[in-house]
Amino acid sequence: MGNDDKLKVRQNVSKKKAFKELTIIRDIIFWIDVVGEGQNQNAIFARPFNEKDALPQKLTSKKYNIKNNFHGYGGKSYKCIDFKNNFYLIWIDQLTKAVWFQIFKEVASNDRSQNKYLDSVQEPRQLSKSIEGNFDSSFVISEKFFLYGICEINNRDYLFSLNLKKTKQDIHRIKKFKNFAGDLSSNTSTSLLSWIEWDSPYMPWEKNDLFFAQIDSDGGIQQIKKFSNKLINAKKKVSFFQPYWISETLLVCSEDSSGWWNLLFLDVSEIENIFIQKRVERNLIEYGVPQWVSGITFFSGTIKNLFCLAKKENNLIVEQYKYLEFVKEFSTPFTAISDFSAFEKKVVFKGYGFDFLSNLLEIDFAEKVSSNFIEKINFVHIQDCSKPESFWFKGFEDQSTHSFLYKPLVENFRKPPLLVRAHSGPTSFFDGSYNSEVQYWTAKGFFVAEVNYGGSSGFGKAYRERLNYKWGIVDSYDCKAIALELTKSNLVDSEKVLISGNSAGGLTALNCLLYGSIFTAAICKYPVIDLKDMHYNTHRFEKDYLNSLLGDYATNHYDYINRSPINNINKIKKPILLFHGKKDTVISYKQTLKIQEILIQNNKYSEVIFFENEGHGFKNIETKEVVIQKSQDFLKNALNI
Repeated sequence: MGNDDKLKVRQNVSKKKAFKELTIIRDIIFWIDVVGEGQNQNAIFARPFNEKDALPQKLTSKKYNIKNNFHGYGGKSYKCIDFKNNFYLIWIDQLTKAVWFQIFKEVASNDRSQNKYLDSVQEPRQLSKSIEGNFDSSFVISEKFFLYGICEINNRDYLFSLNLKKTKQDIHRIKKFKNFAGDLSSNTSTSLLSWIEWDSPYMPWEKNDLFFAQIDSDGGIQQIKKFSNKLINAKKKVSFFQPYWISETLLVCSEDSSGWWNLLFLDVSEIENIFIQKRVERNLIEYGVPQWVSGITFFSGTIKNLFCLAKKENNLIVEQYKYLEFVKEFSTPFTAISDFSAFEKKVVFKGYGFDFLSNLLEIDFAEKVSSNFIEKINFVHIQDCSKPESFWFKGFEDQSTHSFLYKPLVENFRKPPLLVRAHSGPTSFFDGSYNSEVQYWTAKGFFVAEVNYGGSSGFGKAYRERLNYKWGIVDSYDCKAIALELTKSNLVDSEKVLISGNSAGGLTALNCLLYGSIFTAAICKYPVIDLKDMHYNTHRFEKDYLNSLLGDYATNHYDYINRSPINNINKIKKPILLFHGKKDTVISYKQTLKIQEILIQNNKYSEVIFFENEGHGFKNIETKEVVIQKSQDFLKNALNI
């Protein structure tokens, strides 16, 4: 790898670290950023809204590792709550395995120094004792100074409370959930709580239940009610997404009973008589995504000014509602948006596009904002970038299937080699956002195709359910189909077709090499290799994931064996390059170790590379540079590229 390539990788990675986990309260924005050299050193920062040149104020010291490990994948790691005219900052610290909090008050605008916007009212205090488990950050504070939250202990979730006036206390377990719970939220007076629950054999985006609870004057749970309505969940598998209170009695969420995650407004004036105030049903638009991590926000604001995100075709839109009435739709050029947060008419989020990295957007809708307001914002675009082209093709059972195509930036070959990419997480999706690896290969003259195979999200529930019981079949078929389509169109070199995939995408890629496949080689990172082992040994959140992808293990044992690459590795005679981290807790590197010798025996160009300090998903810049360099060397030897 040349110095220019290393520089690009380093710049891309470093830029993506800024402004993690954005929140806006009043006219202050909060976020997390790395401090010092280590990945485990971070802090919460703040500065005034829309003052991009203002120096950030560091609110927490670097003695914390502020991180959420809830359900294995984590999510947002802190919460800032506007309470009693102060800012209550609550965070999860992995060093003490405890919940901490600190109280701040806002400094008057005319008294602010260069980087002092909040004054500490109370110094940091460890609220809970250490636990052998994980906290979520969907905290709620009641008028009686109790903090409510959800935690995970001994493979079970609990609703708990802590007294804000005490220190290092045992968590008070209020309710033991049957299995999983999340998305805790409350109404404005904190007299009502809401959350979602899900249980075997479903993942939260397949089927979950929406619950409400009334809190009594002593802070205890008085009554619990599961929302049920024949229009929504009568004999249907329904997934509710981000239940979020917008007033004392109204809650907004999305649900997919129509086949798309659409908006739902519920009136909870009486917990015994919860009814639908309004539904917004729109086909081809999704107000939600699979909840792999906690704290994903698509709705923010209040009944007076509610802002919603939605995926519309290949872009995200922002919608504004006033008192449940639609006001305006704002188009964006973003293929992905994260950290969406609103306070009154101020909105902040990070937007991602095909030719720029994450951009922090701070928009005041109190001012006149046009539908094409994004055009007036200057982005730092990445030059010499291959633009994704949306391309539909016939996939499994001739069903229309989506992909993004990236044409080569240079002509280094008579016909370009083809790199087909299978995304990780069967229910995930490619969104067309800038990817440094994709751009690296197009700059080398490759044609790249990202496949949103059957099972991917963003195209409705039916599309997502194409993969049910057919993982390892539909995904591999769709990847082969796009490769055949492009070779038949004479766009790529049919003798130089490569497939890559990470994690679940690794299983797809390896299975694509079987039975006289069009693919001539594969590159995989931390791939799923043994489905039987995954069934028995994966972490708690994914324990039931295979039920919908393959079926119940007891009755579908043959499919677990037959679709596992580890059991077919002797049939693959094509070169494979594998990378795996030895700290991977999702897929053990020992599975890759088992097939290392067989791979190298089957093809002299195959290679397996382990990283001592990497887990499931490579974090270190040096590791990413090694991956690119080794991939380039591998292709030079295996395919003479």
